[in-house]
Amino acid sequence: MPFLMNRLFTLPFLACLAVAPFTLAHAEKADRQQPMNIEADALRHDELQQTSVFTGRVVLTKGSIVLRGERLEVRQDAEGHQSGTVTAASGQRAFFRQKRDTAPGAPEEFVEGESERIEYNGRTDTVRLLRRAELRRYQGSRVQDELSGAVIVYNNLTDVFSVDGQATKPDGSAAPGGRVRAILAPKPTAAAAPTPPAAGAANAASATPLRASPALGSPKP
Repeated sequence: MPFLMNRLFTLPFLACLAVAPFTLAHAEKADRQQPMNIEADALRHDELQQTSVFTGRVVLTKGSIVLRGERLEVRQDAEGHQSGTVTAASGQRAFFRQKRDTAPGAPEEFVEGESERIEYNGRTDTVRLLRRAELRRYQGSRVQDELSGAVIVYNNLTDVFSVDGQATKPDGSAAPGGRVRAILAPKPTAAAAPTPPAAGAANAASATPLRASPALGSPKP
């Protein structure tokens, strides 16, 4: 059953994973080491400021990370960390997707999000979804968990997310009535192990069968 909270909701992402303990998933840690590949209709690059602005049907991929929107501003700091801010077209929402590491043989997992503005910070490896934000976790093609709020922040390194339901007005003040909504799938319990046989029964089963003895009092031949 969905539950609601006002203002702020924070907990480790692993707490809401509907998988067994030996298949706990984590974000693809190798993504932050991958280069950014970007497609767009137009590009404006400022070498002095180390910024690039892409506009028109922008698609960014970085390892398993995918960002889509109408406008993307990419910055690179002196240490080479890349960050990007994606904004959607008017009335639309930008899109975020990332694969998660899973144990061998376990179903693939993905995290998907949508909001009017998405900020990816390469230094801290965090994703920030702003305004009409939604975040979903898929196991295979099935949605396991869903979150929605005004602001969602997801830390890829620590697998911790926070959701703020308090929307803000254009002047920066808090708007009334903000709520967080979360739907978390239950975590399946581990299958019960078979009950071991009693010691006496095990010994009896492994012992050599006894041969029948002659009936007492039978006449001798």
